[in-house]
Amino acid sequence: MADITKSARPAWVDDTLFPFESRFVEIDGHSVHYVDEGSGPTLLFLHGNPTWSFLWRDVIRALRDDFRCVALDYPGFGLSTAKPGYRFRPEEHADVVTGFVDALDLDRVTLVGQDWGGLIGLAVAQRRPGMFERLVLANTWAWPVNGILHFEAFARTIGGLPGRFLVRRFNLVVNTFIPTGHRRRKPTAAEMTHYRRPMDTPARRQASAMFPNRLLASRDFFAEVEARLPDVAHLPTLIVWGDADIAFRPLERERLEATFPDHETVIVEGAGTYVESDAPEEFVAAFREWAAKQRGDQPSDG
Repeated sequence: MADITKSARPAWVDDTLFPFESRFVEIDGHSVHYVDEGSGPTLLFLHGNPTWSFLWRDVIRALRDDFRCVALDYPGFGLSTAKPGYRFRPEEHADVVTGFVDALDLDRVTLVGQDWGGLIGLAVAQRRPGMFERLVLANTWAWPVNGILHFEAFARTIGGLPGRFLVRRFNLVVNTFIPTGHRRRKPTAAEMTHYRRPMDTPARRQASAMFPNRLLASRDFFAEVEARLPDVAHLPTLIVWGDADIAFRPLERERLEATFPDHETVIVEGAGTYVESDAPEEFVAAFREWAAKQRGDQPSDG
């Protein structure tokens, strides 16, 4: 059973940059922060590493007049707080998101997942057949990557013990991933503050430190997601892809395209890993045009 908590939004969150009401719900002992803006068809936004619902702010601001936009922070990320003993594994995050969609009683959902959020969201969609109607996947994947040199090297460098120490000591993931994941524009100082502040202690940085390690260590979870992809492969899918991403390559995009036959792909030229933040106007335009086609409407010129 989920209960609304009395957690407070910290004063450092800029109401101009993040002009949404912060809500909190208890899921399995975690205080989970989320935003729930607008009305209409439900969009569930899931972030990756080392981001939080702040990643989606421009997209939500643009879409909330026509859609219900729900975005949460995994325990340990953003404004969410993990219960003691939480290990910050993607399979645990999938459990929390499953509890979250149940607690909010979401229905007829379009999953919008980026980076780890795509894989975690697909796991949730597999567990809740009938809840999700459409998929939007941005620079993500959904299968084991063990044995693929591109991912092995990254996981062993950043996810090994020395790498995890540097992440906890120097906030390495935030300070490197956010700038390199934006190729079309440079994140502002205020934006960087909003990514650094949620991880302002070594203990809080454990959440971001664990994800690179789990690229290899969560093989069994990834294999389970891959095995159940046929359960969701029929869903209409929009693939929005920043083609200047150094993490996810054309190979990953092409594999997603082969997995989801009812797909449309939009390449955002020059955009990085965080395409929805790097080029939000193009992301929103791609989504609106695709959503209009799904409804059978003629896309508007605006």
